[in-house]
Amino acid sequence: MKKMLSSRNGARGDELGGKDCWFGMFCCFLLMMLGSGVGFGEDRVWRLLAVGDSITQGGATFSNWRYDLWERLTAAGYRVRYVGSQVSGSRVGPLAHEGHGGKNAEFLAERLKGKAKEMVADVVLLHAGHNHFAEERPVAGIVAAHESIIRSVREANPRVTVLVAKVITSLKLPKYGYLPELNEALGKMVERMDTAESRVRVVDQASGFVPGKDAVADGVHPNEAGAAKMAGRWNEALREVLPKPNRDVRMPRLLPYKEVAGKPLMLHVMVPPEGAGDVPAKGRPAIVFFFGGGWSSGTPLQYYEECRHFSRMGWVAIAADYRIAATHRSSPFDAVADAKSAMRHVRAKAKELGVDAGRVVAAGASAGGHLAAATCLPGLDDAKDDLRVSARADALVLWYPVIDNGPGGYGHGRVGGRYVEISPLHNIGAGHPPTLVLLGTNDKYVPVKTMELFADRVRDAGGRCEVKLFPGLGHPIYAWRDEGVEALRAECLTAAEDFLGSVFSEAAD
Repeated sequence: MKKMLSSRNGARGDELGGKDCWFGMFCCFLLMMLGSGVGFGEDRVWRLLAVGDSITQGGATFSNWRYDLWERLTAAGYRVRYVGSQVSGSRVGPLAHEGHGGKNAEFLAERLKGKAKEMVADVVLLHAGHNHFAEERPVAGIVAAHESIIRSVREANPRVTVLVAKVITSLKLPKYGYLPELNEALGKMVERMDTAESRVRVVDQASGFVPGKDAVADGVHPNEAGAAKMAGRWNEALREVLPKPNRDVRMPRLLPYKEVAGKPLMLHVMVPPEGAGDVPAKGRPAIVFFFGGGWSSGTPLQYYEECRHFSRMGWVAIAADYRIAATHRSSPFDAVADAKSAMRHVRAKAKELGVDAGRVVAAGASAGGHLAAATCLPGLDDAKDDLRVSARADALVLWYPVIDNGPGGYGHGRVGGRYVEISPLHNIGAGHPPTLVLLGTNDKYVPVKTMELFADRVRDAGGRCEVKLFPGLGHPIYAWRDEGVEALRAECLTAAEDFLGSVFSEAAD
């Protein structure tokens, strides 16, 4: 166990060779960057501006591609952020855009003349061409509007890359009979507008989009399958123009652990790469992460970086999905039931996963930290779970966790008088697992005094609880979607490794 946990200092030792190797790599990278038009710094946050009509904006009765695209890029290790003057919700909260329902390309062109400098982008994703009638013979005007939009975004960023979509086709005929002609004209326009400094490229959203299968009943707006197709096309194009992330971007295996409303909830499982330590006879330790977001929003992708880290250390690392209000209209009680189901599934499948069922750690941030701690609570189980399998974590690593749901605590308004069932602070007893808490001293949701009370109660019950404070930091300690968080993440991970190493070393003794 100590060997697994102590290997972090050598984990990246083979990434860079000698000076000649490094120089050659840099030159290749330099040439790639000069040809891409997007600028330097592959680990930066790339600003994406999605421009279009209702298909870009999204709506209540049809699906949208913007969150799907964000998830694909983020899972692959890219840091991206949408910019724009408009916002709409997603499971990770509001995402910015410049989509305007019912408006045409000419409207967008006029708007970008005055607004482009307020939402500077590295890459523009332009899908515009609907909201005209065929009898207007609108193709020339739409193409001219595209050219105007490109000029506007170049004034804001001379090195911007613009991805121009051949727009999706429609069953609404004869109104949209001009779309094939438009898409051909857009391809020629891209050739005229492309420059070495500011690339303009075609993304063929039209081919393969079948309105009868990929659109809702109106024959125009994408359904879930259609939005996924559009996200996939944008993703392919962006992966060609953005530099590859310069870090571990291994993808997880998706393992369903329960079904809710006919759809599976997934465990995102990352196993150790080849050579990551010896495999113990009883299996590897496992750590299960629960994302934060107030039981209302969030994604398992929050903990991909931490999962990759722990898997390099020889752990089976898992990011668990669970019900959230944004997608399931669920309650915190539903989320706790899912967290307990996830822990039971890992133990039930321990042999298949190569996991030691006696070394399963629960971890998480904010409301996800609450769920990790709540795996140790009595009750709140899914009626379909096999209660013979324990959901109780063998250790806890909690990033700024919601620990008090009582009066004055976070979430009390949502759980009300049932707080005694769900509040970790009010359910500490004998056998509480060893716990590490990572907390900023300026956390406005989780006061230090509340965490000190929690730690005292754990110790009074005969357990172990350590609190690592981060002076001056708040909630969160680091924003996982931002750039420049690596040092804080590394400090948290080092503390977690050291703590878990001592916990399981003591258990072995």
